Amino acid sequence: MIFDIIIYVLIGIGIFFNVLAGVGLLRFPDVYTRLHAGTKCTTFGSIFLIGSVVLIGLKMWWEKDTNGSVLALHSALALIAILLTNPVGAHAIARAAHRSGVKPAQAVIDELAEKPLNDKTNMQNGGK
Repeated sequence: MIFDIIIYVLIGIGIFFNVLAGVGLLRFPDVYTRLHAGTKCTTFGSIFLIGSVVLIGLKMWWEKDTNGSVLALHSALALIAILLTNPVGAHAIARAAHRSGVKPAQAVIDELAEKPLNDKTNMQNGGK
């Protein structure tokens, strides 16, 4: 009974953060803030949703269903993949947007605009 309540609470928290990510994607003004909503919230929401699936799998395994252990293991592997690929993908998209010249909305200071894009330029200037 308590186990089921914990599972439902985890599902509710996961859905809340994924809905929050969708709202952020619709409401935020530029690519950088949308990436923040799209990766941080969905990663956090996925942790809770997959955590609930792992708990369901462990509950099935406890009740002598061998498919529960497979479900828990596959869900944990999917969570590891999400935790590794979401930040890397967001970084690649943000870097491509910055190198393409996309400016953040309402930005006051862009410290990266003053730095050279490649290391060869930096080495020719004596590392300054």
